Amino acid sequence: MNEISVLASALAAGVGFGLIYFWGLWMTVKTIPRTRHPALLVFASFGLRAAICVLGFYIASGGRWERLLAAILGFVAVRTVLIRCYGVGGEAAAFVKDRNHGDIAG
Repeated sequence: MNEISVLASALAAGVGFGLIYFWGLWMTVKTIPRTRHPALLVFASFGLRAAICVLGFYIASGGRWERLLAAILGFVAVRTVLIRCYGVGGEAAAFVKDRNHGDIAG
């Protein structure tokens, strides 16, 4: 397989890891208000999401820094697209502001 297709595969893998990571983050954030142990949920979710991504990056890289870089670029591309589509903290800031009676600082 030529190097361009290998790098494209690593990039696609990074996109997939990014989608999994941020979907898991979104599900965690939505579940926090309904759980009895929110800190445990947050730490367990992060640990699982991080482990999946680190293992995925390791496999996708095949021991080559170029492939690792391509996978990381795919991951960051997903993050960038999600931020552009949904903004940074708009909904979260509104939630905190509502919970704190108008004071966003808490």
